Amino acid sequence: MALRTLAICGAAVVIGGAAFAWLTEGPDVAVRDLSGLSGDVNRGAYVARLSGCIACHTDAKNGGAVLAGGPEIATEFGSFYAPNITPHPEDGIGRWTLNDFSLALTAGRSPAGEHYFPALPYPFYTRLSDQDVVDLWAAVQSVPAVADGPPAHGLRFPFGWHRPVGFWKRLYLDPDPLPPVDGKSETWQRGRYLAEAAAHCGACHTPRTLIGGRDLDRKFEGGVGPGDEKIPPITPDALEREGWTADELRYALRTGLTPSGDSLGGSMAEVIREGTRYWSDADIAALVEYLMDPEKQR
Repeated sequence: MALRTLAICGAAVVIGGAAFAWLTEGPDVAVRDLSGLSGDVNRGAYVARLSGCIACHTDAKNGGAVLAGGPEIATEFGSFYAPNITPHPEDGIGRWTLNDFSLALTAGRSPAGEHYFPALPYPFYTRLSDQDVVDLWAAVQSVPAVADGPPAHGLRFPFGWHRPVGFWKRLYLDPDPLPPVDGKSETWQRGRYLAEAAAHCGACHTPRTLIGGRDLDRKFEGGVGPGDEKIPPITPDALEREGWTADELRYALRTGLTPSGDSLGGSMAEVIREGTRYWSDADIAALVEYLMDPEKQR
């Protein structure tokens, strides 16, 4: 009887361990073949502005070098710090390959295969186009290499363990590309790409579940940002309710000024300062067209 009990316990441990390993491995994300593409540094610098890379990875308030590591991002799970992504061989990503960079952005994995925490918005970047990934890589490689960087993440137990992020990915990571939507203009399609991929608007403007996944049934209905900042809704109904017109929203994304003459504050001020004020008029117009479309798909 004792041997039988031990055998059952042993089998349960093996099965449980295998199940845990499978669940925490995360979903399969296809490795992209980028070998036939050439990166454009200038276009990549623009993609960095579209994607918020400079705002997160640069501690501008304390005079930090570009992409050398960002300030603290305070959350209910603890403190995150965007790392040094300059080409420094030890403290940055100077030893990475294009494939390493692509896997980090589109699969949320380190070169060693470890899951990255979704403070890196790879659930959005997984939908970046191949050309945007390659151009962004060229731009990141072009900045000066900087030694040192921010401190390690300061996360509360048990959130500092990387392995369970694989299970989180099974719940919340959708690596499929954004398919075109019939009947919508090219401008609308571009706006959708910006909102749902590069600019990752839903990272802040969508409510989160208890374990940090986006509640897609309430997309763009507002959320909570770093330091418990209240992030407003940006659904078409909410924008209309607040009296926004397309012209006013385009102007605000360029200047940070609201129709009443106030300045947009909080994290949105940083988004504008380091991002949207550098966008082309066409991209700002595309984003606004998409956000204000009451018939856009959820």
